[in-house]
Amino acid sequence: MQSTSPLKRRQFLKRTAVAAALPLILPSGLWSAETSANDKIRLGFIGMGKQNQGLMRGFLGRSDTEVLAVCDVDTTRRNHAKKTVETYYEAKKASGAYKECAAYADFRQLLQRKDIDAVVIATPDHWHALIAIAAAAAGKDIYCEKPMAHTVAEGRAMVNAVRRNKRIFQLGSMQRSSREFRTACELVRNGSIGKIQYVDVSVGGPGKFCDLPEEPLEPGLDWDLWLGPAPKRPYNSVLSPRGVHDHFPNWRNYREYGGGGVTDWGAHHFDIAQWGLGFDETGPTEIIPAAEPGVSSGVIVRYATGVEFRHTGGNGVTFVGEKGRINVNRGKFAVWIGTEQKAEDVSDCEPMLKELLPPNPVRLYNSQNHLSDWVTSMRTRKMPICDVETGHRTSTICTLVNLAYYHREHLKWDPIREQFINGTGKNEWLIPHFRNPWKLT
Repeated sequence: MQSTSPLKRRQFLKRTAVAAALPLILPSGLWSAETSANDKIRLGFIGMGKQNQGLMRGFLGRSDTEVLAVCDVDTTRRNHAKKTVETYYEAKKASGAYKECAAYADFRQLLQRKDIDAVVIATPDHWHALIAIAAAAAGKDIYCEKPMAHTVAEGRAMVNAVRRNKRIFQLGSMQRSSREFRTACELVRNGSIGKIQYVDVSVGGPGKFCDLPEEPLEPGLDWDLWLGPAPKRPYNSVLSPRGVHDHFPNWRNYREYGGGGVTDWGAHHFDIAQWGLGFDETGPTEIIPAAEPGVSSGVIVRYATGVEFRHTGGNGVTFVGEKGRINVNRGKFAVWIGTEQKAEDVSDCEPMLKELLPPNPVRLYNSQNHLSDWVTSMRTRKMPICDVETGHRTSTICTLVNLAYYHREHLKWDPIREQFINGTGKNEWLIPHFRNPWKLT
């Protein structure tokens, strides 16, 4: 998967950090698989940790999809996923209606399957771009876990690859398919709490460089492939847990593979802030660092309209307007008009819409189920609720917030050209620094 004509960094910086990001070049002989409206959608799953095990079970329970393959660099997880699928389809196997679930260590082998229509990607963040771009080039539709990308350039390259190959891409920002978040955003869009003054986005802090000690390598794990484009380092089970695990691994805390709470939960909650303000196709113009060094909250993201997103501790999203405020989180929904609390739990969503929405209100895309929404989009070839451009814009905010923590610089940002301006920042912060032979080309 090496580049035949790698883009030089100095050329990239001349053309801006994002506009010149091009898709990953795959070996020749890959094809585009279109989905028949009358057939089951045939799926492959890449990265078989806790998240993708859950997603896979969701698709196994559907009559309109079928799981054909799984992929993981860890032999134990790979074989466990294969067994899970084949046990579920045991009756179909006995009747000859299902052959077997293939298991691969290398995602490129899975992508060469002509009979797979779409892939579900739930690897560590540093792998998202390379796998998604390769999948798009292979003609696969894509469900990719959040945050969408590890750098701004990777995100834009993913958008370009999806558009060029006419693929359906759903980002796993599942809060957009929950009524409490949709209700909150519809109330904000329709001015129910007045002009928005600021939004508190409450998530964890930034990532840090990995300092974990070396441990004996896990048998059956291709550690070099787990690292992929990330810097070479010894194995530690915090990054890739031993055996089949039922927790979310802490690779997400480290800058080489994730971005801490800012990119983990931030990819959910900054996404809702964007949705509520109608900023899905744009971005901020300023990123203001926290007042004190070494803190894990306090960065401010400012938009051209003057509205600010404030990164605070805790968990949730609070829209603060001239007439009131709305606090929303998973399973939680509260509204205040002035000092009067008008809603205090999720059961109040519909009553608040009836009471506070004006005649002929703005209504948002109504997805009842995130997985179903993706399947419907693959059938209709219409964009899903969290398309690749939407995911890229949210991922960009998370990246910029982290950069403000990492470099403690007041950053000016051009959301159209997607680069730093006015002598602030360094556009090299926006591009990946991949270990050979992995490249965006």
